[in-house]
Amino acid sequence: MRDIIQQLLASPIPVIVYVSPGGARAASAGTFLVYAAHVAAMAPGTNVGAATPIEIGGLPGLPRPAEPKRDEKDKGAPATETAAQRKSLNDTIAMLRSLAQLRGRNVEWAEKAVRDAATLTAEDALKEGVINVVARDLDDLLTQIDGRKATIHAVEHTIVTKGVARVVFEPDWRTRLLGAISDPNVAFILLLIGIYGILFEFWNPGGLVAGVIGAVCLLLGLTALSTLPVQFAALGLVVLGIGLMIAEAFAPGFGILGIGGVIAFIAGSMFLFDPAGADINISVSLPLVIAAALTTGALALFVLGAAVKARSRPATTGAEQMIGSIGEVVEWKDFVGRIRVHGEIWSARAEQSFAPGDAVRVVQRDELTLLVTSK
Repeated sequence: MRDIIQQLLASPIPVIVYVSPGGARAASAGTFLVYAAHVAAMAPGTNVGAATPIEIGGLPGLPRPAEPKRDEKDKGAPATETAAQRKSLNDTIAMLRSLAQLRGRNVEWAEKAVRDAATLTAEDALKEGVINVVARDLDDLLTQIDGRKATIHAVEHTIVTKGVARVVFEPDWRTRLLGAISDPNVAFILLLIGIYGILFEFWNPGGLVAGVIGAVCLLLGLTALSTLPVQFAALGLVVLGIGLMIAEAFAPGFGILGIGGVIAFIAGSMFLFDPAGADINISVSLPLVIAAALTTGALALFVLGAAVKARSRPATTGAEQMIGSIGEVVEWKDFVGRIRVHGEIWSARAEQSFAPGDAVRVVQRDELTLLVTSK
């Protein structure tokens, strides 16, 4: 926000901020941008204000420190729990007041917008001197501001908008991609796919497909999380929940690990984003959380469980297939001879002598010779 304001103040041409369409709002940082503009305009049905700074962090629902007692002169002002929060509030008030003084806007209401989170409709904002124009649409706006005066670097200029060509700048593909993956549900899904893909790649190395998809999705998910108010303790609960559910497949018991993993996963997913730090509702959809928990549990208990059981089974093909097989002696002399096993005749040797027809057990294979012992 401060970077944008600095660019507005340093602009060599007048900048008009227009809050549009109807139903839109310039809240929080948007209030500062309205005040920083050379000309501020709003469409009917919009509002401006609610610029109180809010701390991002902590776990939702946990009690905060007790509020300090305030003097009577401070009555009506929002309580600040710490000196840092009071410092932030006063700094924000001073910044918005300075912008109001610079642009000749309502200074008193600027302070109320920060201190009391005050808001105004478009018509009220025009009456209070917070904005300059109420315009139905962009054409109406350009018509009304034509001929207005704007002071740029202490020099007064006339704004000319009649007959000018209109150029629209669309967001580039990177901005659109970031906007798409910054949806909390999309970021959550990308994060899960990334974790699943890397886990399967570690479990079955060499496949590459799962690992590549997982790495790409994980990096995209982390990029999306960097733009959202993430609760890192909640993110740790999500990872812990996945780990516990996977551990249940390797250490089956009474299901304590699996149940604990599901609880940790759901709790972490519900508290993953801090809604207090945003102007819109930022949270993961509850149906998505439940579906993801069930999917993760199923993958851990059935897919990984089946893989663990498959690895513990005896080999059914290859050289290891012969180990433990029962054969019948065809002929034997001293410590060597031939046996029939799996319908095939094999050379064999042992540390004891056998007679034709004796049953023997294969204990080792040395190239084309089997080492046997008595059954």
